[in-house]
Amino acid sequence: MAIQVDIAILGGGVGGYTAAIRAAQLGKSVAVVEMDKLGGTCLHRGCIPSKSLLRSAEVYATLLESSAFGIDVAEGAISLNYAKVQHRKDATVEHLHRGLQGLMKKNGIQIIKGQARVIGPSIFSPRSGSLAVELPDGEMESVVSTNLIIATGSSPRSLPGLEPDGEYIWTSDHALSMDNLPASILIVGGGVIGVEWASMLQDFGVQVTLAEAGSRLIPGEDAEISAELTKLLRRRGVRVLTGIQLNTETYETSPEGISLSASTPDGDVLLQAEKLLLSVGRKPSADRIGLENTDVKTGANGAIEVNAYGQTGEPHIYAIGDVIGGVQLAHAAAHEGIAAVEHICGLQPEAIQPHLIPRCIYSRPEIASYGLTEDAARKNGHDIKTGKIPFAAIGKAIVLGEQDGFVKVIADRKTGDIVGVHMIGPHATDLISEAALAGVLNATPWEVGQMIHPHPTLAEALGEAMLAVDGKAISF
Repeated sequence: MAIQVDIAILGGGVGGYTAAIRAAQLGKSVAVVEMDKLGGTCLHRGCIPSKSLLRSAEVYATLLESSAFGIDVAEGAISLNYAKVQHRKDATVEHLHRGLQGLMKKNGIQIIKGQARVIGPSIFSPRSGSLAVELPDGEMESVVSTNLIIATGSSPRSLPGLEPDGEYIWTSDHALSMDNLPASILIVGGGVIGVEWASMLQDFGVQVTLAEAGSRLIPGEDAEISAELTKLLRRRGVRVLTGIQLNTETYETSPEGISLSASTPDGDVLLQAEKLLLSVGRKPSADRIGLENTDVKTGANGAIEVNAYGQTGEPHIYAIGDVIGGVQLAHAAAHEGIAAVEHICGLQPEAIQPHLIPRCIYSRPEIASYGLTEDAARKNGHDIKTGKIPFAAIGKAIVLGEQDGFVKVIADRKTGDIVGVHMIGPHATDLISEAALAGVLNATPWEVGQMIHPHPTLAEALGEAMLAVDGKAISF
């Protein structure tokens, strides 16, 4: 007998389980089908484990610099126990996994572990959208629902000629589970994942080369942020190469590691390292889930095509998260899941506005932003004015010993509206929420600047940058 529910969700990552909880809150019966572990990539192979490692790297780096704070440590007293670093990461993931399982139970959500495919019309349902689920024991189960939400996420991309093998060439999945740190690593790709791993591994004492095909790191962020990040990474000892073209046909392995040649604006170079980490983005996981049995369409990049509420070409089938492309962030997937469920339930939710979704990079220093970059704002026809405050002008940053970086605000000269906010510096990923709220409320820099920011705090940097837009900053 088929399992029948109001809403079935294919994929138990952040988008999927958030949608499930919201649906249960609205009185719907819900089943989530997940082939691996509840929590998906973010909890088990992405956001949470990588940030746990980054935190360990940050603490280790701070201890190595403790003499600057008047704390002298005997030579050789500080050592890195990477096995304990990994144990802490695994314990963090398991703690959150147990909490998530409790949330599912609390909300009466049925979890089905298995590999699912969308099937066409059957004796159970006159339209496509039911799920055929292969359970771990090989048995089959059918899940029939009034509405289906596809939340199957994404997987790491690879490069032709540099396919991951888990030994010499890694993806972030491999790197998260490594038992020992390599002496050196070549990271291919200077986007968010590449930058985070470069920062982390350098703090752990690994010799890092970061190679980016584009003209600058994190090309989706503001050019000034990219330039500052590159300067700070190089100052810490990371070898940063941009505008690089790998000659993959020269790739070789040896007992010492890997080597390959590359073309750069300054001539050809030979790249050598113990390991190679691919961080060239992620691709939507929309294949092999039975979409050919439906009228759901995918684009050239393999992403499922949806409207502003996640609705596909089949009105009763929705898709959210990385599988639809766009802003591939966990918090974006969560809100897409909520919007999809509320649209299913006829609540007329606000459509997701991608430019208002905050973006965070957990390197050292951290980077966070929302809205348009300066270049994008100009291309979109904005007559802009900007304000910028360095963290070196903020007392709390100096107290922390973390005065690198700045906060930059971009506003429209005619309307006064905030167009974008960009930060690089201490705790930027926490500070960006105030800026993003200003965007949601359509606030102006003057309005945010009028808020009394407590002293001494890092938040003063944002308040001062808002005032700086009109030349009214006090501290700089």
